[in-house]
Amino acid sequence: MRAMGIEQARAFLTTHGRQLDRRRFDVLTGGDGHDVLAALEAYRNPDGGYGWGIEPDLRAPESQPAGALHALEAMADAGMTTPRASELLDWLASATLPGGGLPFALPISDDTGCAPFWAQADPREPSLQITAAVAAQAHRVARFDAAISSHPWLAAATEFCFTEIRALDEAPFAYVLSFALQLLDAASDTVAEARGLLDKLARFVPSDGAVPVEGGAEGETLHLLDFAPEPGRPVRELVTAEAVAADLDRLARGQRDDGGWAVDFDSYSPAAALEWRGYSTVAAVDVLRKNGRW
Repeated sequence: MRAMGIEQARAFLTTHGRQLDRRRFDVLTGGDGHDVLAALEAYRNPDGGYGWGIEPDLRAPESQPAGALHALEAMADAGMTTPRASELLDWLASATLPGGGLPFALPISDDTGCAPFWAQADPREPSLQITAAVAAQAHRVARFDAAISSHPWLAAATEFCFTEIRALDEAPFAYVLSFALQLLDAASDTVAEARGLLDKLARFVPSDGAVPVEGGAEGETLHLLDFAPEPGRPVRELVTAEAVAADLDRLARGQRDDGGWAVDFDSYSPAAALEWRGYSTVAAVDVLRKNGRW
């Protein structure tokens, strides 16, 4: 049996990973969060938002909601306050549509290397998927940053998402479901209604937590650990311990011979394909460590 583990993952990232993911990996193993914030600066725009390919399949320079998602995730991983977080929420407020929702994407000046679903998005249409994804990461940052927990954008975006989730009466698209669950779990620390809405969405969660992505690549599936990666969180109450253990086994088996993990969705440039592998490797190591596997 091949002996794989965290050092092989480190070697993969050293060989192939972008600086941001190498720094995020270092934090998992005792590194300094300041280094994550320093790497994040390369993707920041003067308007306070983030672009420049921080979302691997959206390589345009403009600030985008998806850029905010990845930036807030990195800030949460860094685990320390930074004025860049408030500046980013200020930018999000400027990009938010009436009613509190973000558009899936804003206009792109050059769609080279960009996935069609980003380049062709309607900037006038609010998206539960991207708003929930961004707000979930903002709630993670809000756990240690009072300026974020009290920022008006977070309250407005959260209420938009809650309103949309209340109205769901059939199973949503896989990514919508996953990000809605992530938001409700993250918000449950401070927003009482979140737990009730988690119970509402429970009927859409299969017993094994695996949700196929309709219209995605062949075999593309979101898994239990995508929406419930941390033990002890409210969202874990929607699934059984047996299902969690089985999905941890699946995740551990996914480490490739080169030390990294792969993804099952399409990438839209050679750079994105490799960057997604680095991103997924950091995520896999994080989940396995949080759950006592490594």
